[in-house]
Amino acid sequence: MAQKKKKGMGAIPFSKGVAFRVWAPNAEKVFVTGTFINWDEQHYELLSEGNGFWYTEVSEAQPGDEYKYILFYNNQKLIKNDPYAKEVTNSAGNSIIVDNNFNWEDDGYQIPSWNELVIFEMHVGTFNTPQRDMPGNFKSVIKKIPYLKKLGINAIEIMPPMEFPDDYSWGYNPAYPFAVESSYGSSKEFKVLINEAHKAGIAVILDVVYNHFGPDDMDIWQFDGWKEGEYGGIYFYNDWRAETPWGNTRPDYGRDEVRTYLRDNAIMWLDEFHVDGLRLDATAFIRNVKGLNDSPTNDIEEGWSFMQWINEEVQKHFPGRITIAEDLCNNAWLTKTTGEGGAGFGSQWNNSFANEVRANIITNDDDLRDMDIIANQIKKHIDDDITSRVIYTESHDEIANGKARVAEEIWPGNVDNWFSRKRSVLGAALVLTSAGIPMIFQGQEFLEDRWFYDKDPLDWNLSNQYAGLVDLYKTLIELRKNTKGTTKGLTGQHVEVHHINQDEKVVAFHRWYDGGAKDSVIVVFNFRNQELDNYVVGVPSGGQWKVRFNSDWKGFDEEFTNNYTGASEATEGETDGMSHYISLSIGPYSVLILSQD
Repeated sequence: MAQKKKKGMGAIPFSKGVAFRVWAPNAEKVFVTGTFINWDEQHYELLSEGNGFWYTEVSEAQPGDEYKYILFYNNQKLIKNDPYAKEVTNSAGNSIIVDNNFNWEDDGYQIPSWNELVIFEMHVGTFNTPQRDMPGNFKSVIKKIPYLKKLGINAIEIMPPMEFPDDYSWGYNPAYPFAVESSYGSSKEFKVLINEAHKAGIAVILDVVYNHFGPDDMDIWQFDGWKEGEYGGIYFYNDWRAETPWGNTRPDYGRDEVRTYLRDNAIMWLDEFHVDGLRLDATAFIRNVKGLNDSPTNDIEEGWSFMQWINEEVQKHFPGRITIAEDLCNNAWLTKTTGEGGAGFGSQWNNSFANEVRANIITNDDDLRDMDIIANQIKKHIDDDITSRVIYTESHDEIANGKARVAEEIWPGNVDNWFSRKRSVLGAALVLTSAGIPMIFQGQEFLEDRWFYDKDPLDWNLSNQYAGLVDLYKTLIELRKNTKGTTKGLTGQHVEVHHINQDEKVVAFHRWYDGGAKDSVIVVFNFRNQELDNYVVGVPSGGQWKVRFNSDWKGFDEEFTNNYTGASEATEGETDGMSHYISLSIGPYSVLILSQD
């Protein structure tokens, strides 16, 4: 009686060896070779299963062995790595058989409610390096988990850690999407990082790249020898739809096997690696050749349906986990449900927030700050739910490619100045109080300078030099998550900008969940370099309003002025469309957060 074949793709370890399955519809013969057979190229032949799939079982093979496929097509012999390889020796090396077993200790961990998320974007290679002349790795990230926990963030978003050429990269050029970057560590070490993050109460959101591959060191390029013209063969479009800003390497979303390849990748990270969410890179280039809205001649209909399928699969098999689109076109249909015809994402990056807020805090002329623009960004909804957008002033894109850190943009070459400190804090406070899921970028909290570069690691000495600013971020994050139970409104769906003063450059807004004591929050921003005393702002109810946060506190920075009113008794009288008002003192370039006991 024939033994039942193993399910899955790639190298599949089992009790009596390893099964191998590969998709190569144009190959005439396929063999697998490796260290288990001393690289004999024609000992283990895979048999056709039909529909382009090939399969065999090798009793000598075991986890840790290296291997490759030998494919024959049209008088060509092709030596290829496994498209489903979960580890490679390096991007130009060999595939490695991986044992998926892992002793998880995160049973019962669940990602926080999306309205309570505070995301910290990080790049493994620069976040914490063992030494400055080598990239960081999964182990070095683990060493900083206690710092992240103390900071209060409850989700890290990891820039793509999939295998890329060489040891340094942002990660958006994956050569092997199923394999972790060899310079960062093994798949087991990545699982240890995720496990330790979960034990610390921190979710892990993973960047994945499905809009293009490579373009370098890709063994899936013309994988089985077939191609049309100079295009990429079975995994790629072989016509004008292949074109992307990164090469002619767009996956063929209309081919079932390619769609399944990408779907399997997404599910692997969620299932085998326990990640809590996926952020899909450059989704505009999945749905449109040119990455545009309202350009029907360039639309890729099967790209849209592919994203719908991914989101439906995540919602079906992993309810509660989040998918985020980095589309940067503010297309509301991305976060509408698939039943409505939307793509079904949980949220999307909102770059208009970053662009407009940055412009208003970077300019050196107070008179040029536009409070109407700020007000619009505070309350803006891409979709009905506030969690449908991720907001930030710094991301890997916003601080590179001709842009820099906010503090650097304010005063190039001299971030250690009062103006950079004060106004970069205004941006952070807007991120952590406005409607949306807040995100900060690594090092933002301790005034890391210049711009993002994959060979420039964070200077952790700055976290001690600017310990007061780190504490400021910590306090803002506590309030955003309502850790102390006094600012529930910052997790609520309701936001009303009720006070806009273009002359004094002041904006105040009300956020609430249900409303009332310890819920309704009033946030007041002063965007001008002047102290304001006895400044009147409307509030929704009488009684005492307490200052929960004052960015001008000297405890955050010795050069701050400590100008604020600790508590204000509300006076009855319609103001700013509200039933009562309070009188406040607020420092220059400062923000106050108030609520009631």
